[in-house]
Amino acid sequence: MSDNDSDFGSFLAGFMIGGLIGAAVALLLAPQSGEETRTLIREKSIELKDKATETAEEARHRAEKAYEEARTRAEAAYHEARVRAEEVAQLTKERAAQLQERGQIVLEQQKTRLEDAIQTGKKAVQRKREEAADSGAGEAASDAPTSA
Repeated sequence: MSDNDSDFGSFLAGFMIGGLIGAAVALLLAPQSGEETRTLIREKSIELKDKATETAEEARHRAEKAYEEARTRAEAAYHEARVRAEEVAQLTKERAAQLQERGQIVLEQQKTRLEDAIQTGKKAVQRKREEAADSGAGEAASDAPTSA
């Protein structure tokens, strides 16, 4: 944007200088009386002033228009970025809830497996104790002296 301003400023300065030089050359080379020359200088300076004012107004209007367009684009970009950020935040919340739910399911499954393994282990220990108790009672009976 500053390059455009610089280019336009250079153009405007060149336009003004060229206009002044052209008016001076025309006045110097034109065969006229002093009064006519002063009148012509006055008219040309008024005309040049009007053109400079008009050019400055056009430049101001173009700058205002460019400013409004840039502002509108910036607001649109801001709005779009905000909407996308909200969408990403919502998707992230949904994904986190899904992962939490999956984690809860896996936790419950692992808890059930662990409880089943503990119960199986307890039953195995109980069975071994019963077997040991049964075999211990059978050995005691066979070790006893027989009276006949």
